[in-house]
Amino acid sequence: MGSVNMPVSKLDLWIFWAGAVIYGLVVLAARIGAMRAGQSASARSSRSIVGIALQILGIFLAGAGAVHGGLPNAAPRSIAAGVVIAALLLNAAALFHWSAETMGKNWSLVARTREDHELVTSGPFAYVRHPIYVSMLMFLFALAVATGHALHLLWAVPVFAAGTAIRIAEEEKLLRAAFGAAFDDYVGRTGALLPKRSVAFRAHHR
Repeated sequence: MGSVNMPVSKLDLWIFWAGAVIYGLVVLAARIGAMRAGQSASARSSRSIVGIALQILGIFLAGAGAVHGGLPNAAPRSIAAGVVIAALLLNAAALFHWSAETMGKNWSLVARTREDHELVTSGPFAYVRHPIYVSMLMFLFALAVATGHALHLLWAVPVFAAGTAIRIAEEEKLLRAAFGAAFDDYVGRTGALLPKRSVAFRAHHR
């Protein structure tokens, strides 16, 4: 497996770690904000923890294994990879922050609804129902590029997708129980991870 990994530069690794720190700080800030808001859960799904574990495993698999250095920092492929890594991580951090800020007290790590839960349909949620998982997938791809492990995506992405599917199913089950027809209407006009064509078309022509 190691022989098919692409060589990477120190520059690309430094770009990744700088972006990873930014992403981690954004996640930490969201977590602290959620803790300050209090839990007060009226319904919770412990099965979503399985989904979280699979997502983490998928991200780990994207970067696991030996990293082959030696690519010059000024090499065109190093510069191109650095641009891709930086773009993925900065957009991932921005999307996570936007999503967490929009959700406010409704955001939590484990799937749950609060006693005063709101159905959030603004901000990034006007386009997709689970933008935070999109940001996590961006992080996974950035890790694979930074470590030269593009081939690892063949198994990392399916594992991550399985975990995401579990979390989406559990979260949407709780939201449907809490909001009924209003949530079904929201599902009808948005995609889970990608915008529906009609939503994207309206956003482009505003």
